[in-house]
Amino acid sequence: MSNARQLQQRLQYEFSDQQLLTLALSHRSCGSKNNERLEFLGDSVLGATVSDFLFRQFPDAREGDLSRMRSQIVRAESLAQVARDLELGPELLLGPGEMKTGGQRRDSILGDTVEALIGAVYVDRGMDAAKACIGIWFASLLSAASDAEPVKDPKTALQEWLQRRGKPVPEYQLTHTGGEAHSRLFTVSCRIPMLDKDYTATASSRRKAEQLVAEQLLNELEQDL
Repeated sequence: MSNARQLQQRLQYEFSDQQLLTLALSHRSCGSKNNERLEFLGDSVLGATVSDFLFRQFPDAREGDLSRMRSQIVRAESLAQVARDLELGPELLLGPGEMKTGGQRRDSILGDTVEALIGAVYVDRGMDAAKACIGIWFASLLSAASDAEPVKDPKTALQEWLQRRGKPVPEYQLTHTGGEAHSRLFTVSCRIPMLDKDYTATASSRRKAEQLVAEQLLNELEQDL
């Protein structure tokens, strides 16, 4: 490590236990004292933090949409870019073999080190500190997610999914209404040729029932891809 103080300035975090910083930067090629356990922990902390951010940022997004957005943020290429932004490459502690083959520039090693640093911060000062660092280090990626197109409602998303593939648009049928006057329930069914089965949903309004049944169909279609 060339200069621990300068690195921590770039990280915008000062470790109370400096040995954790050294461990987080130590690749397994260095020996048994390496960052793999911290990487394991950091991966979980990062996933939970990004999931929480997306859950709150996109209250109308479906589970599949949230998963896709999360995967864009935590994928290996994104982690490696975060490492480069933080100039981690020269700080990595590598064995002679990895040094010779350019391990300090390899995406997988850089990304793993970012996760290990997150794990180290979590061990050092807890979840709030780790979340704060993720917010700083991943600011551009989280901002890009926030600026993304609003997530489409299930009916619109289903119609566009089918139209892109030259399929007829779905037709919704109101099959039943019930309940008391002050708490009516509406049941809507829908069938599309690609799925030889009727799908139904019940809700407090016809519109909500149509959205629910469209979401069922979308989830089924995405699982079959």
